[in-house]
Amino acid sequence: MNSYARMERILRWLDLHATSQPTLAEMAAVAGLGESHFHHEFVRWTGVTPKDFVQCLTLADAKERLARGEAVLEASTEVGLSGPGRLHDLCVSLEAATPGEIKSGGAGITIHWGIAESPFGPCLLGETARGICLLSFLEEETAPSDLESSWPHAIWIRDDERATRRVDALFRLTPDAAPLRAWVRGSAFQIRVWRALLEIPPGALSTYGRLAAAIGKPGAARAVGTAVGSNPVAFLIPCHRVIRETGAISGYRWGVGRKRALLAWEGSRNDGKE
Repeated sequence: MNSYARMERILRWLDLHATSQPTLAEMAAVAGLGESHFHHEFVRWTGVTPKDFVQCLTLADAKERLARGEAVLEASTEVGLSGPGRLHDLCVSLEAATPGEIKSGGAGITIHWGIAESPFGPCLLGETARGICLLSFLEEETAPSDLESSWPHAIWIRDDERATRRVDALFRLTPDAAPLRAWVRGSAFQIRVWRALLEIPPGALSTYGRLAAAIGKPGAARAVGTAVGSNPVAFLIPCHRVIRETGAISGYRWGVGRKRALLAWEGSRNDGKE
């Protein structure tokens, strides 16, 4: 059996058996490999560890059950977790959202959003009590439709003045700028990549390959690139500081021209120690 066929087999098996929370030894046995070899091959093909993959399947199953109206305790046990506390921990680590918040579609969460000017054009910013959950550069004024679909029952309040204060602080345009926090939804792998992005200092650059190595996933540059491109919080999580191994500046969801401008702006401020 070749490597591709082996991975296809184990992925199909996991679709059917993820609720049993299989161990690495059990998965390796199904694949017909030693644990270390299996772990290496799985990461090479999927870009994530077997444990992270099972967690993602578990979370997706739990979200579907919660959306259908199942109680948290029932959903927890049905997807193979020890109880609602374990489901809570899993959801928070992946998406910073509790099972109850996922089930309710954000009921009880207040999201303040608005349009503000930045040095790089108008921004749309969304913020909850836990931090900024959306920051996008805009070509024209629009509503935060993508985020609204994620939290359809949240309370949405437009406040352009508040958004302006936050954007000014983010770009250090005010002397008394308060710390800013990001509250994001994402898989375990995405969050790991986004955290690694925060380690890249202003004015510095990294590549997709170096970023993959930094999170312990050498060879997963393509998966890292996908995670970088799905970053929902522009600039605050600095995905613009990642370039190709060739040195080419490309692949920025808010435009390559804006990416070049951001890097030049950061470089000049860093040189001047502002």
